[in-house]
This record gives sequence, C-alpha cells and structure tokens, in this order.
Amino acid sequence: MSRYDAVLLDAFGTLFELDRPYQRLQESLRRELAVERPLDRVEAAMLLEIELYADRCHEARDRASLNALELDCAALIVRELELHVTAQRALEALAGAIRYTPFDDARPLLEGLRERGVPSAVVSNWDYALEAVLDGLGLEADVVVTSAQTGSAKPDRGIFAAALERLGVAAGRALHVGDTPDTDAAGARAAGVDVRIVDRGAPPRAATIGSLTAIFDLL
Repeated sequence: MSRYDAVLLDAFGTLFELDRPYQRLQESLRRELAVERPLDRVEAAMLLEIELYADRCHEARDRASLNALELDCAALIVRELELHVTAQRALEALAGAIRYTPFDDARPLLEGLRERGVPSAVVSNWDYALEAVLDGLGLEADVVVTSAQTGSAKPDRGIFAAALERLGVAAGRALHVGDTPDTDAAGARAAGVDVRIVDRGAPPRAATIGSLTAIFDLL
C-alpha cells in the first residue's frame, strides 16, 4: 500500500523555471526598443518586477485583472530602467523576455505518478492562467490550484486545503513538494501535509530530495 494517496507540487522553481530571464530582457530591450542597458541593472529591475508579481498575483483572477497587473509590472521596468515609453509599449516590446522551461525531472515525475495511479495537484501562488502555462510546457497534473482561484496564498494553509478537497484526499495521506521552506514547507505543515523540499544537485538532507523522481521512493 502506498504511503501517500496524492502528491502536491509547487510550480515555479519546482516544476519549471525562467529561461535566461535577464539576458532575454536585455535582448528584448535592444531588439524592440533600441535601448542598451547593462545586465546587472536589467537583473535588478527584473528581480523587483518578479517580487511585485509574487506579491499581487492573487489579484489576477481573469484576463482583465492579469493585464492590469502586467501593466504595473511593465511600469516598474520602465521606471527602473528609465525607458522613455509607456507601460503598454514596454509590455508589448518585452513580452518575449518571459519564457519558461520545465526541469528535466518534471515530466517523468508527473507521468510516473499517473502510471502508479497516484493523483497529483499543482499548488501555486500564481495568477489564473497557470493551467495554460503548464499545458504549454507539457506538464499535466490532475488538479491545478492557484492563489488567484482560492484567495489564499502559501504559506497560508487554505490553498492546501482547497487542493486536498478537490482531490478528495485527507491531509495526512498527502505529500507536498516545493522549493522554498518559508512558503512550501511552512504552509504544508500548517495544513497537516507531509513535505519535502527539492534541492537539485545538493546531497539529500532531512526533509529534502535531490530530484523530483526521488518521490517515487517515498510512495
């Protein structure tokens, strides 16, 4: 008998990551706006933009509210990089700077869980469009639960409770895997869910795994 009836998974940093975000933004500035900015300055601006998105992604419950958040993020980039364009123009020009790529172990994990009959749920602080992002990356989970859908963001236990309810699984029979102790580990434990932190390339420690496929040994 399996130790767990379901596996919950964080999205960004666990299943996928940004593909060369600072270089892509620098290239987009050069190509689309004929603007040159040093890479360290581009990186600093983008890190602030990522922080803004993370703080407010729960607000983006539909296309209109997501567009409003995207415009605010673009306005931040305009301000930080002193671009002489509107936020809308910057958003259009810099759209290609955001590209996600799945980690090598993400698809094998999800496919292996499906073959074993273990349901999976992606539980993420993200806007309403996460399911489309996952589909575009070829990552298929049984359930996708976001902070925008639930109004609850990790480390709050509510987002985990919503995922468990949709799966029909008790908290004590679920495992959550993420990459951040402050949000993934704290939130899962508050919800009564066992947790592992994925730390790729590092020697396994207590409550950590070096690869998503190490989950199979825990089932």
